[in-house]
Amino acid sequence: MENITRFLAERLKLTVNQQKSAVARPWERKFLGFSFTNGKTPKRRIASKAVARCKERIRALTSRTRGVRIERMAGELPQYLRGWIGYFGKCEPTRVLESLDQWTRCRLRSVIWMQWKRGTVRFAELRKRGVGKDLAAQTAGSAHGPWRLTHNPALILALPNAYLDALGIPRFIVH
Repeated sequence: MENITRFLAERLKLTVNQQKSAVARPWERKFLGFSFTNGKTPKRRIASKAVARCKERIRALTSRTRGVRIERMAGELPQYLRGWIGYFGKCEPTRVLESLDQWTRCRLRSVIWMQWKRGTVRFAELRKRGVGKDLAAQTAGSAHGPWRLTHNPALILALPNAYLDALGIPRFIVH
């Protein structure tokens, strides 16, 4: 490390950031948001900090207290997601992308549920979207929070992935 640092500084006139620079095995380090698996054929994977930053940005864009209609959110969110998917979308272990896709769609269902505000509006919206009367009444009157209800069959039926696709929300993985 010292020899390389000296060469870069003296010969090439470059400054080396000591905090970011290290000599280590590829699977022990993260580089530009990626890390690598340790195996016969190494695979590129997304670093955990990159996933956490992505979730934070999605939370900011889909904040339930923003006072923005879902259509406007659906206009802003794809800009960020397309760039992120373009950079990180070619990773070989796709489990992280699949879970991030599912998490984002649950987040949007939660936002829509909160925008419906009252039980009567929630019941009417669920009925309008094809949910049975009993299931709609049970879901609209539920004491559970919006995040837990995103896994409810009524909300999945009323707001399927096809609906979110129609809003223009891109998928992290195309099946």
